[in-house]
Amino acid sequence: MSTLSEAFSTSFALMGGLDAKLLGIVGLSLKVSLTAVLFGSLIGLPLGAAVAVGRFAGQAPVTVLLNAFIGLPAVVVGLLVYLLLSRAGPLGQFGLLFTPTAMVIAQTALITPLIAAFTRQIVADAWREYHEQLQSLGAGTLRATFTLLHDTRFSLVTVVLAAFGRAIAEVGAVMIVGGNIDGVTRVMTTTIALETSKGDLPLALALGLILVGIVVVVNASAHLTRQWAQRHYG
Repeated sequence: MSTLSEAFSTSFALMGGLDAKLLGIVGLSLKVSLTAVLFGSLIGLPLGAAVAVGRFAGQAPVTVLLNAFIGLPAVVVGLLVYLLLSRAGPLGQFGLLFTPTAMVIAQTALITPLIAAFTRQIVADAWREYHEQLQSLGAGTLRATFTLLHDTRFSLVTVVLAAFGRAIAEVGAVMIVGGNIDGVTRVMTTTIALETSKGDLPLALALGLILVGIVVVVNASAHLTRQWAQRHYG
């Protein structure tokens, strides 16, 4: 019990003292995950909306794949990105493996299907409600797509926040492609796994508390966004 109490005490001291190593790990985690969410949103939002509004051969299989890839195991994504970036892979010449860039690529690949799938569902619901009105105004597929993205923006914010929550809490893929190199690619989740395996609990506890805090803030933000949108837009 005393050992556990000491571990918690030390972890709070690390956070309260703004430990440089702790801040560096948290900063890298946020940088990687926020960058991945940016790229995932740039790809996933228009992709999901286009699948919802467009009419093309293979639309149903594409929808099924998007939904299926939401549950794609992170370690599988990590393995695929590793093979892509390894020396024998097609992008091996760029030397991206075991860098933060590789971790961004892995997280982007992991969350893009999630963003696209939920965007498709949200925009499809809006399309069923407004497609006659949009067509009567002469809106083509491209214009209708971006109009619906704009109209459903508050719901889509919650999707993006959910994607960030998954990215910041992910460990398998970033461990594989990042290598968990101290001071280079070590993020919160990989550090927690490493420090726990070593029996060094204070740093793991401090990062765990920060990670839980981030996830709570993200979920609270999503909830407040939905409530605000409902009050102001019905």
